[in-house]
Amino acid sequence: MSIKPKIVSLILILCIGLVNCKSAKKVAEGGTLNTNISTKQIIKNNAKNESKFSTLSARLKIESNDGKRSQSVSVSLRMEKDKTIWMSKLGIIKALITPNRVAFYNKLDGTYFDGDFTYLSELLGTELDFNKVQALLLGEPVFKPNTKDYKASVFEKSYMLQPINQDTLFELFLLFNATHFKMDSQQITQSKEKRHLEINYLTYQKLKKEILPERIKIIALQNADQLKIDLEFKGVELNQDHSFPFTIPSGYDKIELK
Repeated sequence: MSIKPKIVSLILILCIGLVNCKSAKKVAEGGTLNTNISTKQIIKNNAKNESKFSTLSARLKIESNDGKRSQSVSVSLRMEKDKTIWMSKLGIIKALITPNRVAFYNKLDGTYFDGDFTYLSELLGTELDFNKVQALLLGEPVFKPNTKDYKASVFEKSYMLQPINQDTLFELFLLFNATHFKMDSQQITQSKEKRHLEINYLTYQKLKKEILPERIKIIALQNADQLKIDLEFKGVELNQDHSFPFTIPSGYDKIELK
């Protein structure tokens, strides 16, 4: 199955990272690696820096390249933690993601999609939900590790957790930053389906005691198809009051993802 244009559009909608603004301070790197660190210590330190904001707004620049076509778009982003992710490009294209809904519409071609995470779960090959998408975007582990089933090691400049019994059909690697224990990278490989998803957190910043991703690079591979997505955020505000207007216009054609 190739990565079709509509699938690319939906992936772009889900790829909402976090912030880059003048008031934010870049998080310095260079933490000293402890080769004897335990799984429990990594999980505990990671939990200390989980995002705690209530709302976020920003301007988001998304660049994508599937090997045949490059796209660049800037959108407005609003987010209510644990509840809503909302995007708008001048009101022409809007997207809404909640725990029970994935939807977007495009006034340029009169189309819309309104569904849940079922198709995306089938595409990725594992159950996907709002919490996992949110964790990915906030630099937190998509699959929450535990001390019983995961083992710790050092990989290059990061701490790495992986399942003790790594499934040959579904391999998972979680790389944690040595300074603040947010994610450096999350990698999922499904060898049988020839799929690989890699989310790399290039830089972080600190804003109002929050440590948030500044730049994110996503690589999705399936067979010979490759999709690269770069995210950059500007003009962020935290904990302000926001609305999330979203109504699909009547008469639009529904997109069927197959």
